[in-house]
Order: sequence, then C-alpha cells, then structure tokens
Amino acid sequence: MSAAIQLQNIERRFRQGGRTLEVLTGASLTLQAGEVVGLLGQSGSGKSTLLQIAGLLEKPDAGEVVIEGAAAGRLSDNERTRLRRRRLGFVYQFHYLLPEFSAEENVMLPLRIAQADKDEARQKAGGLLDRLGLADRLSHRPMQLSGGEQQRVAIARALANGPSILLADEPTGNLDEATAERVLNVFLELAQEQRVAAIVATHNTDLAKRMDRVVLLKDGQLHAE
Repeated sequence: MSAAIQLQNIERRFRQGGRTLEVLTGASLTLQAGEVVGLLGQSGSGKSTLLQIAGLLEKPDAGEVVIEGAAAGRLSDNERTRLRRRRLGFVYQFHYLLPEFSAEENVMLPLRIAQADKDEARQKAGGLLDRLGLADRLSHRPMQLSGGEQQRVAIARALANGPSILLADEPTGNLDEATAERVLNVFLELAQEQRVAAIVATHNTDLAKRMDRVVLLKDGQLHAE
C-alpha cells in the first residue's frame, strides 16, 4: 500500500539580494495514513516553504512530492489543482475565514466548489462543526467567534472534502495555551478517526510531543527528534 505522502529529497532555493539562499537541501519525509507528524524548526528554517511544496502550492527546484503513489512533478497544473482539491486540506495560523459568511457557510464553501449538493454540503458542514463543539455557532460570523472557535471552524473547513492529507502551519500559534491544547485535542482526534496523514508545523515543543513523532527542520533537511 502506498504511503499517504512522500517528500523525496526536496530542494528549494531563492535569490535574495544577489545571493542564493538555500532553504531546503534534500528534505525527505514519509507519512502513512492516520499518522500525525510534528514539524519543528526555528523561524526562517523553511517550515512554511516545505508545507507549500507538500501541498502542491509551490514546486521544488529538485526532488519529488508523491501523493498516494502519484508523482506530482509529472502532473499538469490542472491535474495538480484537482489532486490538491481532492486530497489535501490546509490549516493556517491565521484562519482566513470569509468574514461575510457564517461558520456553516465557510465550511460549506469547499464542498460547493467541489460541486456537492447544497443540502448535502450543509449537512456535512453542520456535522463537522457539531463534532468540533460548535453546533450552537453555525450562524455566527467569524467576528462573533473567539479565536479558538475560529480555528475550529478552519479545521472543519480543511476536513470538509475528506482529504487524505492535512497540512497545518502553526495552527495554534495565535491561541493561548489552554485554547491551543483544546484545539489540538480535537485536531488529533479527527485526524485519527478519519485516517488523515497530517504534518503540523509548530514552535511549541510540548504540543509537538503529543503527536505520533516529531521531525526537526535544520540546515534544509529533516531529522528525527
């Protein structure tokens, strides 16, 4: 059985002020379905870049991203977009909810983009938000929700299309310690229940230790912790 996602010797460099900045220099990682990996690294180490590449939002200069046996480098841009929509979910430090939409409508959006029936999308969104303890907040807009509630809506939105891979970039970075713990608990429970492979970039070593394993991004490569 193919791994959920493999990063094979990923390299990424940028030109900066006349010099070349080597961000990733052969980073490799393999995740199985249902496995949650904490990604640690100092600010500027390349964690966000690695997640962008893993999420097919950016192409590496060398190396390959393999998703459920499909080598992304061999796909056209349209094929990459379809794969990203079907298989990948994203959670960011800033939730990026649409302010004019309710919590339910924000979660329905990716389902509607995937052409799900409106009633089906509403039922699935409601079920996810209920599972996340937000059944009484369906009609609330983001500005009416707390930071932890907004992030739980963002998690529900990321899981709406039933992705096999979830990429989270500092998902609790803007939350206080107690709220971050609650959000992470729900995140881990849902990842396990839905057999989602997840990479979670974080600065919080205590939260990272709650995950199945931890890798450290240092000098452009990934090392087991």
